[in-house]
Amino acid sequence: MKVNQLKTGVILSYIQMGLGMIISIIYTPFMLRFLGQSEYGLYNISSSVIAYLSVLDFGFGSAYIRYYSKYNHSGESQKIYSLNGLFMTVFCSLGAIAFVCGILLAFNAKSLFGNGLNTEELATIKVLMLIMAFNMGISFPGSVFVSYITANERFVFQKLVNMIKTVFSPFVTLLVLFMGFRSIGMTLVVTFFSLITNFINIFYCRKKLKMCFNFKKLDFSLFKEIASFSGFIAINLIVDEINWNVDKFLLARFQGSIATAVYGVASTLNSYYRSISTSITSVFTPRVHKIINSNTNNQEISFLFTKVGRIQFMLLSLVWTGFIFFGKRFILIWSGKSYSDAYYIVILLIVPVTFSLIQGLGIEIQRAKNMHRFRSIAYGIMAIINVGISIPLCIHFSGVGVAAGTAISIIVGNIIIMNWYYYKKIGLDIPFFWKNIFKAIRGMIIPCMFGILITEKTLQCDLLFYIVLILIFVLVYVSSVYIISMNDFEKGLIKSFFNKLRLISVKARG
Repeated sequence: MKVNQLKTGVILSYIQMGLGMIISIIYTPFMLRFLGQSEYGLYNISSSVIAYLSVLDFGFGSAYIRYYSKYNHSGESQKIYSLNGLFMTVFCSLGAIAFVCGILLAFNAKSLFGNGLNTEELATIKVLMLIMAFNMGISFPGSVFVSYITANERFVFQKLVNMIKTVFSPFVTLLVLFMGFRSIGMTLVVTFFSLITNFINIFYCRKKLKMCFNFKKLDFSLFKEIASFSGFIAINLIVDEINWNVDKFLLARFQGSIATAVYGVASTLNSYYRSISTSITSVFTPRVHKIINSNTNNQEISFLFTKVGRIQFMLLSLVWTGFIFFGKRFILIWSGKSYSDAYYIVILLIVPVTFSLIQGLGIEIQRAKNMHRFRSIAYGIMAIINVGISIPLCIHFSGVGVAAGTAISIIVGNIIIMNWYYYKKIGLDIPFFWKNIFKAIRGMIIPCMFGILITEKTLQCDLLFYIVLILIFVLVYVSSVYIISMNDFEKGLIKSFFNKLRLISVKARG
């Protein structure tokens, strides 16, 4: 059953992402035109500032899965009940703190953004930040139930709920925007769906998974142990928030809401891109903890690390190479000429982060081994350097400049430094990993040559021929990678997937 949950969870993750991307392609142009650049910029500025409050999680979500796996493996159900009670108490407190901090930030918006925003924009951003702070506050206790579902490997339910949210949220948002509520209305819709999702998760955990809480025997000595484990995860979270949101904050302060809106379009595409990888990694998180708890040697972990990394790399490379060849025209169609700089920003963000994303499983391996302190310190230093580099780049080169600053920090911190650490300290076979990644690159040479030949045509041809060229590129890429890059295991996954589709089709007809 768990194996089916794992495989089906991965499949549903990609169905959800596929739906999300298709809906986003349709939804975003309408949303941008309803909002306008200024309102869209304000929405992005607000969300980037309030997102910093998510670091109050302190990495406890990852710690929960680690300790749940430990107690579940040894059959200590009473300790799981106490763990649930402890985490609910902590997360309700953190939610209240996040809400209060959000209120303080909202009422000090003028100090935060200086002269980057006018009086009307400051009034709007204050309301947006208050609504988002409330949403952040309720998300903290809700995350306990999400962690419990993940720890129990109920990926099918989890992905189905997310899929429903992915489908319905944009349509409700467009309706609200059509009624003239603009960025405030859009923020209220997001909060509404967060509330609904929380209620569904609570009901499922209590009724289906029989989740129990023990608030009488809270083990605060365990909390100290968890805090010690989570402290460096918290630094990682802070660093991630700095790297992915500081650019918007700097643009809001030095360039204004219009430049932030352009970066916001690029940031949206970047977040979709990163979700392609992280959806696979999240499904394998419980398995990593189980393998390490069973004292398996590093060779098996290295094989899993490489196997998942290769699949992620071949999938992500289709997207980033395709965007290089077709992205400029796509941005013009999708968001308009005023957002044209978003093309260069996206490339600066997604190309370097690819080589970090394909090693995403390494983060969970570090946490499972309780060896994530170095990553936190290294990333913390790189985050400070990122801010230092990005400020002058923002002033002189706007969105492209801050994206370049982020790209530099990713290359040095996420790739160069972390690969040394994985190899020397964690014990992963990094030469074996990169040898297998480079083998996968061979199949990408032909589609890249094809892309170079047709790049100019993508800017000049009509829309129908542009779509045809994209489909041909995808066909060339998939065929070349399947024949040249994939090993027998990966080809078996493809064959198994199509065999299942064939069986479903036969049953549907029968």
